[in-house]
Amino acid sequence: MTNLKGAKKILLSGVKPTGRVHIGNYFGAMKQFVEMQDEFDSYVFIADYHAVTTVQDKAKMSLGIIDVALDYLAIGLDPKKVTLFKQSDIPQVHELNWIFNCITTMPYLMRAHAYKDAEAKNKEINVGIFDYPLLMAADILLQDADVVPVGQDQKQHVEYARDTAQKFDNTFNSKIFKLPEPLILKSVETVPGTDGRKMSKSYGNVIPLFATDEEIKKAVMSIPTDSKGVEESKDPETNGIFAIHKLLLNEADKAALALRYKNGGLGYKEAKEGLIGALKAFIGPMRDRRALLASDLDHVFDILKEGGQKARNRAEKKMQEIRQTVGVEIY
Repeated sequence: MTNLKGAKKILLSGVKPTGRVHIGNYFGAMKQFVEMQDEFDSYVFIADYHAVTTVQDKAKMSLGIIDVALDYLAIGLDPKKVTLFKQSDIPQVHELNWIFNCITTMPYLMRAHAYKDAEAKNKEINVGIFDYPLLMAADILLQDADVVPVGQDQKQHVEYARDTAQKFDNTFNSKIFKLPEPLILKSVETVPGTDGRKMSKSYGNVIPLFATDEEIKKAVMSIPTDSKGVEESKDPETNGIFAIHKLLLNEADKAALALRYKNGGLGYKEAKEGLIGALKAFIGPMRDRRALLASDLDHVFDILKEGGQKARNRAEKKMQEIRQTVGVEIY
């Protein structure tokens, strides 16, 4: 996909280092990064400053950043094709975040899903969580992103970025920012967890992307089932085992498995064993690649430093234009 001038469109997204990534992260967004690294000029970042809203432990944060870098590389991101970097290596993001703060009202930010969810649960909300959408907007807009791969539940982040870009340009009578578009794969908008709800670390219903064989077995065996016998027909569309298994199958195999559910003769024990086998086959090779990468962390750090320098140079060029537009650049 290219712009009118022939250059590739820019893709940007990232993942917070707030714990082990799971297959929901992979199928919801990360897989797209690999599939599109030839099609787009991709900027993929580790959202470490976003994570400070909840991760306030030095060792946990540092390990989380390394883990996500290893995860990205292990799933197949090629640093020769993709700019992989840490958010914290781009200080211009926070400079732009402040400018956005100054043109945004509190009632507007109070409509954000994360804020409303925390408020509904009577949680004490820190300013970082409240301001999260504008930091995300700065991430997106500084790199002139055309598309942002997100899950359906994160679409609002891109909407906030679009609104903020327009608010800035209207306020300063400028044409600084592109309007990014969310990139959502309809078939995997929300990946179900082992309990049927959206797969989420906060629900404890995840299957880690680099799980051990024992972790895979434990997670799959925890999927609840009804009392239907082996020979009874089962609806694949409402079945928690099939909901995860189908993510690992091509269309023909998915249709064949769905038919087995409908026709009867497939018991839950066999269904779970099939899912365990499919997950082992899917996760195993990536887990091996990750272990190899972890044996040479200096190489991983070099990749992050190089990506950070490239992203920072782009961000600074954009900030120079923004400072001039705001009026603070006077010499």
